[in-house]
Amino acid sequence: MNILIGTLLLWALALFTLAHLRRHAPDRLPVVWARTKSTMTFMVPRIVVGLVGAGFMAELLPVGRIEQIFGESSGLTGVGLASIFGALTPGGPFVAFAIGAAALKAGAGWAALMAYVTAWSVVNLNRSIAYELPLMGRQFLLLRSFISLPLPLVLGVVLLLLV
Repeated sequence: MNILIGTLLLWALALFTLAHLRRHAPDRLPVVWARTKSTMTFMVPRIVVGLVGAGFMAELLPVGRIEQIFGESSGLTGVGLASIFGALTPGGPFVAFAIGAAALKAGAGWAALMAYVTAWSVVNLNRSIAYELPLMGRQFLLLRSFISLPLPLVLGVVLLLLV
């Protein structure tokens, strides 16, 4: 239901913006449509591949193993392993969320999923080495890592206590 509400709000915002542009800056509409087409051309194939991949992955994952390692009863071990896998997962959101969705469908618990997604978002080693280290420097990377490394574990444990 939340996805439906969010989708409706985004559509309403897009239509409001379009109506506003038509009234106040109709000359900008061709640029807006060109950007929209470019973004759609870039995103739609990735979304389709991510969703299809998540479906296939969910069917291929060994449900019993996923439930055992990352299920609700896996506790802190599942949260810790999910944090490590999240930090090591390369690629963008279509990869990470497809893996997370497949794991959830195969029996992973909410706490492990929270730790995985948070680690991928905040701690990701691939992005840290490829972008953060050369652009921001070693001192910044170490400081940010020191502060953010516990976050996936903390959120996973909080979810373990709440669910």
